[in-house]
Amino acid sequence: MILTVTPNPSLDRTVTLDGPVTRGAVHRAVEVVSQAGGKGVNISRASVVAGVASVAVVPAPPEDPFVLELLAAGIDCRPVPSAGAPRVNITLTEPDGTTTKVNSPGPTVTPQVLDGLSAALRSRAGTAEWVVLAGSLPPGAPVDWYAERVADLRGSARVAVDTSDAPLQALVDGLPGSAPALMKPNAEELASFTGTDPEELESHPRAAARAAATLLDRGVGAVLATLGGRGAVLVTAGGAWHAGPPPTTVVSTVGAGDSSLFGYLLGDLRGLPPADRLALAVAYGSAAAALPGTTIPRPDQVRPDLVTAHRLDLTPGATA
Repeated sequence: MILTVTPNPSLDRTVTLDGPVTRGAVHRAVEVVSQAGGKGVNISRASVVAGVASVAVVPAPPEDPFVLELLAAGIDCRPVPSAGAPRVNITLTEPDGTTTKVNSPGPTVTPQVLDGLSAALRSRAGTAEWVVLAGSLPPGAPVDWYAERVADLRGSARVAVDTSDAPLQALVDGLPGSAPALMKPNAEELASFTGTDPEELESHPRAAARAAATLLDRGVGAVLATLGGRGAVLVTAGGAWHAGPPPTTVVSTVGAGDSSLFGYLLGDLRGLPPADRLALAVAYGSAAAALPGTTIPRPDQVRPDLVTAHRLDLTPGATA
């Protein structure tokens, strides 16, 4: 079972445009799609579609349409009662696949709601094969909330974290005490706390892997770093690998990183070796990028057979 905790869930509204975005212009929407989402929620969606048990913990009124939508989709949603409805995030998608996001901050969270999320996490973590803490933190939450939750669960659950900005920096600042079993930064996030150039990391997988390896030196179990069109790298205690994506017509990149993370977790649950877990992660992310909005790919849409992971030599001066 995969337990996901999404402290700042969102109603994801994707507007597909008939042309490129022009500031100050009037645009025509080809399609508008709304879906209950958030990083952890997206992973629970992927789990259900793949036939893997998942529980999604979110702060929301129990009868909120957001919760009812997840329940109707077959997701075991466990809402922690809160006063505010989930935020609305807007994505503008252009015909060439370029996406522009406008994310709302979300309702201010109270200490009581945070305590409820922590209690829900503690009570279910022991039965989960993976615990996923994902997304931004809502206003009112301390920036080290993820770091503290990881520290609380050390030794009792394998935790994967996918976040950014101040919560990510707080997690890194708390290492090794806050070290999760898995971190999933993108190139920009990886660069933000390793002092490197994000364009360099995204363009050169070996540079990204070397930056990720510094996290293993500080106690992190493994790092899955997504590199956009260059695929992803995986660094574990057993080595480093890079996998490029299969040929993909990009429709929307929203949710592709979440799908990549689920692909890795699914590979782990299947007992696959690291290179094959990475291949499955990249295949899931690519399949998601080929679908509109935040659509989660079905297993039959995922082609890991078209992805090859290559081992990277990270010794100084290595070029292969």
